[in-house]
Amino acid sequence: MAVWYLMRGTGVVSLVLLTGVFALGIATRRRARIPTLPRFATLALHRSLSLLAVTFIAIHVVTALVDPYAAVVVVDLVVPFTASSQPLWIGLGALALDLVLALIVTGLLRRRIGRRAFRAVHWGAYAAWPLALVHAIGIGSDTATPWLRWVGVACVLVVAAGAAWRWGARPAQTTRASQSRTAPTTSVSPP
Repeated sequence: MAVWYLMRGTGVVSLVLLTGVFALGIATRRRARIPTLPRFATLALHRSLSLLAVTFIAIHVVTALVDPYAAVVVVDLVVPFTASSQPLWIGLGALALDLVLALIVTGLLRRRIGRRAFRAVHWGAYAAWPLALVHAIGIGSDTATPWLRWVGVACVLVVAAGAAWRWGARPAQTTRASQSRTAPTTSVSPP
């Protein structure tokens, strides 16, 4: 029974940590900084939180394999929708895990694969988080409890705010950047 609690707890903590990683990833992309810390600290916190999230995901996966109630095998955790019990929910978790594994590999090989490939794969983070959330909602035995609902709502609000910030300011930046590149170099100021 202790393994079951560990699996459930690490699943919830993983979701919260992935939410933080997601938000900090947006902040680092926007070159934002955390108040009272230098800008590089945001990137360092993003990396550290990512490592912590991976640790909790690993514990979650291992405990799912060990827990007799979960009844999953290694193939179910890597190949989506192959589980004999609850294939949809476990499959969504497997997809999220596969994307996180791709993020880890490209993160480790960033200098070798180049910035373009790294960024292309890191777009997968935008898919990994909702897959993990839906996995948690669909398979979680605590889904009906108020505390988990509040955790889920808080995670959704953080990600929604981060996504709105990420894409909300982008058109204005693009417009300003393109105007400065195409603006004529005259000394006449606009009316």
